[in-house]
Amino acid sequence: MPDPNTASAPTAIVSAKPVVLPAPGRGDDLQVRVSAPATGVDLPVIVFSHGFGSSMDGYAPLADFWAARGFAVLQPTHLDSRTLGLPAGDPRTPRIWRIRVEDLKRAIDGLDVLEAAVPGLAGRLDRARIAVAGHSWGAQTASTLLGARVLDADGVPGEDMSDERAKAGVLLALPGKGGDDLTPFAAENFAFMNPSFDGMTPPALVVAGNDDQSALSTRGPDWFTDAYFLSPGSKSLLTLAGAEHSLGGVSGYDAAETTDASPERVALVQRLTSAYLRSALDPADAEWKAVSSELEEGRHPLGKVQSR
Repeated sequence: MPDPNTASAPTAIVSAKPVVLPAPGRGDDLQVRVSAPATGVDLPVIVFSHGFGSSMDGYAPLADFWAARGFAVLQPTHLDSRTLGLPAGDPRTPRIWRIRVEDLKRAIDGLDVLEAAVPGLAGRLDRARIAVAGHSWGAQTASTLLGARVLDADGVPGEDMSDERAKAGVLLALPGKGGDDLTPFAAENFAFMNPSFDGMTPPALVVAGNDDQSALSTRGPDWFTDAYFLSPGSKSLLTLAGAEHSLGGVSGYDAAETTDASPERVALVQRLTSAYLRSALDPADAEWKAVSSELEEGRHPLGKVQSR
């Protein structure tokens, strides 16, 4: 039986940053990092949304791993990034959650520009196989492209901002339901944290830590599993034993915000997310079934997988 922690041999990767996409009306043009294997054709694409305050330079444990195993990875820098230094009173601040969604769509729209910026990459992307991924706020951003919507104060779903080009997703530490499940501070300050997952139909892997206790929710770590249980369609849930919000350190090597550093846990996330997206974007690919079987049987010390 394949070991979920044993990854296929990596290939050399190439990367370019910042690749700048014009963004009229955004206030700042969009900066994107593009990473891809140095060889290979028909490369599937992952558009990754970083968590609050990070940037295109974050999440190297994931981006480098995915690129070394056959994916082209696009990492836009959102306006909340500490590298941009927007003041709290910036008039765009209340709309950043929407601008984040637009950033991911803009990156997909700009594929011609992005691939041309990396020597040797032009003509090697498979535009029919595009996935979105994200961590924390970035997972909320990515889920919106997959069909999640924000409920208003009366519980009515807001604008559908999904993108049919996004065929699958990986949602790491994705916030759950709003309403009474939010703390008073979160409910007052983050109106967009009131999702409906009813329309999130594409296949997605939800990754949650069973020790992830959020200061934004009145619930426990199970809050981060809501998208799996409340969305339709084919979904999988990876629950990581002992993991907190950083899921072992996916946001970066030696990142200060990592409170539960575990190279073994990160290796598992790397391997399973790669396998999941490969199989979700190509139904003939059996890698996900092979690497997830042990976790589905509950025999792996680092976590378990549920699928439906």
